[in-house]
Amino acid sequence: MAEKNKKLEISTAARLSVAPMMDWTDRHCRSFHRLLSREALLYTEMVTAPALVRGGAVHLLAHDAGEHPLALQLGGSDPAELAQAARMAVDHGYAEVNLNVGCPSDRVQSGTFGACLMRQPDLVAECCAAMIAAVSVPVTVKCRIGVDEQVAEDVLPDFLTRIAAAGVSWVTIHARKAWLQGLSPKENRDIPPLDYPLVRAMKAAFPALHLSINGGIADLDAALGFLGPEGDLPAMDGVMIGRAAYHDPWTVLGRADSRVFGTTDPLTTPEDAVHAMEPYIARHIEQGGKLAQVTRHMLGLFAGRPGARGWRRVLSEQGHRPQAGIDVLRTALEQVTRAQAA
Repeated sequence: MAEKNKKLEISTAARLSVAPMMDWTDRHCRSFHRLLSREALLYTEMVTAPALVRGGAVHLLAHDAGEHPLALQLGGSDPAELAQAARMAVDHGYAEVNLNVGCPSDRVQSGTFGACLMRQPDLVAECCAAMIAAVSVPVTVKCRIGVDEQVAEDVLPDFLTRIAAAGVSWVTIHARKAWLQGLSPKENRDIPPLDYPLVRAMKAAFPALHLSINGGIADLDAALGFLGPEGDLPAMDGVMIGRAAYHDPWTVLGRADSRVFGTTDPLTTPEDAVHAMEPYIARHIEQGGKLAQVTRHMLGLFAGRPGARGWRRVLSEQGHRPQAGIDVLRTALEQVTRAQAA
């Protein structure tokens, strides 16, 4: 029963999730985001199965229990290796294991994972089946609508059919193609056109699948639009937000619990979030960590508000200093307080 309840909890949390983002969604970022929203599903940065299984990089699985509901994203293409990595993830307490079939970077392609796997749906299905057999938590997939010259309208339903037959019941679809040659990872997040209707059509075609939509979603209004029907197209099961949640966390996450989940928001103002982070930051510094390792994820907290520039400036200029501590955080907050009082 506890296992069933845990699956239900994470499925509910997936109504709104923060995308896995390399160099961004580390444990400090996730701890900050969790203060803003108790409900949203959080993801790790991608961790490769070879690093865990062959490299012994178990430290990459470290996280705090307070970050849950939390999913681990894995990169890889060897079924046995991914199954072993999935078992390691469950042993470390992760409530979901997600396979990356969407990242377009050269480094990821050279390891035969990420978006290039859109060309090998049978291998993806084999990988997923191996992971599903190895663990009891949900095994999910994050993919693109296609790559390069593929016809997305043909490729995507075939891809979903094959992985669903392998036992996958939960997929997050980035509503853009990935161009594996000619575009950088950054350009792949902006240049290929978004095709939201195609992703919505997949929910109509695969009603039994839990489908979340990702890509270019900037705020909660847009998210809520996808969580309801549009014309003849059904509502999506979930929305995943990436860069907007990172660059403007208060706007996206500070009101997510009330607007998306119908519960009470944990904090009233972004200033509350600063004060709530102080104990975490103090512990991190006491353990030998650096202020900027945490506060770099908080730079966008006051985006669009008076004092935002001063907040960012103080943290950026002083946060990296060897002895930087809570006093720097408070000095940065004073910039906001003064600007709002002016």
